[in-house]
Amino acid sequence: MTLSLRPHHLLCMLTYLGKGYTPAFVANYDRIVARVNSGEDIVLTDGPDAICGPMLNESICHCHETRIQARDQAAARDISATLGQTVETGATLRLGARDVATLRNAFAKDNIRSACKDCQWDTLCSAIAKKNFRGCRLAPPA
Repeated sequence: MTLSLRPHHLLCMLTYLGKGYTPAFVANYDRIVARVNSGEDIVLTDGPDAICGPMLNESICHCHETRIQARDQAAARDISATLGQTVETGATLRLGARDVATLRNAFAKDNIRSACKDCQWDTLCSAIAKKNFRGCRLAPPA
């Protein structure tokens, strides 16, 4: 089985604590993180993904906005450079513990946060990174 995710959500998962827009969004996100933690393959998409699902009919949905597509492009560039692998639409990857540690280290140093510019969650994510990602739910096996 594979999980469809857009590139910027790979960054969002690094700081996910179990909080979000709505209870349905959080429950869905919890299931997605559990799948990533179990080693499921991720296929990158260029539009709404598994995380967007519960928000698609909400008035606050921003999944189709041009600024979000630009966020995906910036995240893909940063993650590609950091992990040394191609991160683009259609690519498949599996995040292991080493990958997550590498990404979190770069995230904490602001090296892969160009996609986070103007994100409403940026301040929260910065605070989580400063606390060494304590309590974050993304924790794949080694």
